[in-house]
Amino acid sequence: MMRQYLRIKAQHSDKLLFYRMGDFYELFYEDAEKAARLLDITLTQRGASAGQPIKMAGVPFHAADQYLARLVKLGETIAICEQTGDPATSKGPVERQVTRIITPGTLTDAALLEERRDSIVMALAMHRGTIGLAWLNLAAGDLRVLETAPENLANELERLRPAELLLPESLQLPLALDDGATHQRLPDWQFDFDRAHQLLTRQFGTHDLAAFGGEALHASLQAASALFDYIRVTQHTASDASAEPVLSHLRTLHVEQHDSYLRMDAATRRNLELTITLRGEDAPTLLSLLDTCSTSMGSRLLRHWLHHPLRDRAILQRRYDTISALIDPEPSALYATIREPLKHVVDIERITSRIALKTARPRDLSGLRDSLAIAPDIGKLLATSPASAVNRFATGMMPDVALSKLLTDALQPTPGTVIREGGVIAPGFDGELDELRALHDNCAEFLLQLEAQERERTGISGLRVEYNRVHGFYIEISRAQSENIPADYRRRQTLKNVERYITPELQAFESKALTAREQALAREKELYDLLLEQLQAFIAPLQKMARLVAELDVLCAFAERANMLGYSRPLFSNDPVLTIEAGRHPVVESQVEQYIANDVQLGAVTRTGRQMLIITGPNMGGKSTYMRQTALIVLLAHCGSFVPARHACMGPIDQIFTRIGASDDLAGGRSTFMVEMTEAANILRHATAQSLVLVDEIGRGTSTFDGLALAFAIARYLLGQNRSYTLFATHYFELTQLAQEFPQAANVHVSAIEHKQRIVFLHAVKEGPASQSYGLHVAALAGVPDKVIKAARKILARLEQEAIGRNPQQTLFEEIGEDENDVACPAHPVLAHLERIHPDELTPKEALEQIYLMRSMLDRTI
Repeated sequence: MMRQYLRIKAQHSDKLLFYRMGDFYELFYEDAEKAARLLDITLTQRGASAGQPIKMAGVPFHAADQYLARLVKLGETIAICEQTGDPATSKGPVERQVTRIITPGTLTDAALLEERRDSIVMALAMHRGTIGLAWLNLAAGDLRVLETAPENLANELERLRPAELLLPESLQLPLALDDGATHQRLPDWQFDFDRAHQLLTRQFGTHDLAAFGGEALHASLQAASALFDYIRVTQHTASDASAEPVLSHLRTLHVEQHDSYLRMDAATRRNLELTITLRGEDAPTLLSLLDTCSTSMGSRLLRHWLHHPLRDRAILQRRYDTISALIDPEPSALYATIREPLKHVVDIERITSRIALKTARPRDLSGLRDSLAIAPDIGKLLATSPASAVNRFATGMMPDVALSKLLTDALQPTPGTVIREGGVIAPGFDGELDELRALHDNCAEFLLQLEAQERERTGISGLRVEYNRVHGFYIEISRAQSENIPADYRRRQTLKNVERYITPELQAFESKALTAREQALAREKELYDLLLEQLQAFIAPLQKMARLVAELDVLCAFAERANMLGYSRPLFSNDPVLTIEAGRHPVVESQVEQYIANDVQLGAVTRTGRQMLIITGPNMGGKSTYMRQTALIVLLAHCGSFVPARHACMGPIDQIFTRIGASDDLAGGRSTFMVEMTEAANILRHATAQSLVLVDEIGRGTSTFDGLALAFAIARYLLGQNRSYTLFATHYFELTQLAQEFPQAANVHVSAIEHKQRIVFLHAVKEGPASQSYGLHVAALAGVPDKVIKAARKILARLEQEAIGRNPQQTLFEEIGEDENDVACPAHPVLAHLERIHPDELTPKEALEQIYLMRSMLDRTI
């Protein structure tokens, strides 16, 4: 047996091998040690090989899914080795083979997948400086490709978040990949373009790849070649030489274009907290707020829409029309009526994929059957709406009659969990199965009937038909009556007072009855495999229904959120305009008792056609929230959702950029300021006049003069070169002068008032610059000791005297030397800094820089 194991393990040396032995999956040697560590299971040893004990660890067969799920989350790849031979006929160890390979990106089992998140495997190739991406959602049968520049790779990985990434062995990428995916290096020959032509034409039944872009998609089709090879191996589908498609539920190739979506870079997706917070949590995010979907299919589609906002206004208008009709209150909101039956619809999308891969379980099929029975009721509800945007869903809710009948006739009302235990195929579906079940279930009744029949035939009233494990079935007659037996009776056993006989009829029954259970299970497995084969013909209509149900579910969720949260339908314009009246941040609004709504007016709607709002005001006053809410309103509008505003109108927008927050990238060797400048460079190089740009506190990570100079230059470039819709928040009050230099720039501020040396944030955005930054007030709110605040006020007062011509060195010297008690508190960074410098040794310029530096430090005390 160990020779068999070692032979199979040698073919899968890079994987954990789950080796089936009876009711357990066993792991040996290094696999056992690794599994014991990762799964916290017992490591044992048995026997010896080459003089060393054989280490073992195992998990029960019936509970394997929970262990597999944990390993997949850790990025492990597992080879499942099953018994394929017949133990009754095998000489030596039962034949075993690897029947499937489980990897993080190729999951289809319900127990291993997250219900509300897609699992994607992606391949990457490069051709003549172009990156080609091919990615597959195996559980949905969705294959897509994209060609992009190398500098966009990080953004695409952030958008798609693959679970597994396949790379050529020789490929050296221009940047380090830190995308959270499991990386697999494959031989270069698997990325061959000619091989891609062979695999893809076979898959889609086409003569060539012209319909998919052909040579123009050279790099991405190379990636698709490796992807198909990988799927063929892991799923044990069609062989390389076969003319059959690799995946029967994969019907087409979607070629993505950059201009199809409202683009966002990786930093923007993180800063807007679409599906994960900056702390790495799942809530509160835009997704957690909006996801009231009734099905897991809807939740996954909603996540996809949030990361893929569309620019096609015709599709968006159709979504708005559907939401409006679903909210219609006559006599009650239609969405509320539809959502109740939707809750009982199973995951048709993933079940269809498992049917295609022939791994669907009985409960998958019974759930599908029950959902197909519900679908017509949903269709009738939809048909009651006069809106064409809703009626389009109604016809798609009518399942194929032949499909429904097949599932209803074939399956038990509540089938068994797994086919190997039986109880799946319905009575009456197959005569042979019914007979085998009857033999097993009604054995006693048959014996009684046979006994009565033989008594009548022989006239022997004492005749009995019985059974024991040693001799099987027999007819027992007293020795005195043995002379009256029929000619077809054959003696089986002689006892002291009785004779036992067998008849051809009873012997035939015996041979069937004793193996009826096994034969019934084998026949049921045969019928179930045949059922899966018959269902292959219905894959395309099932996929279409799954897409319709998911889309309807998302739009019902949008309608419910719009109705409950007071969202309005956005408007589009062909003019360069961005107008928002009484806009709110959707997530922050849900976390506070009272939210202050604010307006945004940019573009042609204003007299000057202003492009930039320079936003000043105190920390904690709401500048970042105001900027983010603007971006989220624009994003929601391009997802097809109503928006949190009284009114919103926007012209063509192609991208959203954000430069918000301070964080370093230690693993990448980048400081906080380097990250800040990298993100700023990306904006300046790629933003257009149709882009929305959010810039928050640019230039704060370096000296005051450097930062101020950079902030000025960046703002001027955005105004003069990019001409984007820009919200520019800053504590550099000098930047407010830009409104005098550029008529397309305007000053606004988030208001606050001072009361008894305390600050009250009003969170309202008003025209004009702020009068002060209230940095010391916010520091006090943050809990900075009063003694530090008092000392800081003195420092600030003296620093401000520099503006009217006092000697900078003298200012610093007096501050250090005048109040030693205040300076003696080194916890505050400004005071500690004052102790380290020597004012009398500084030039006037250096002293002036120190003044600005301390002012910056005071502003960052919060």
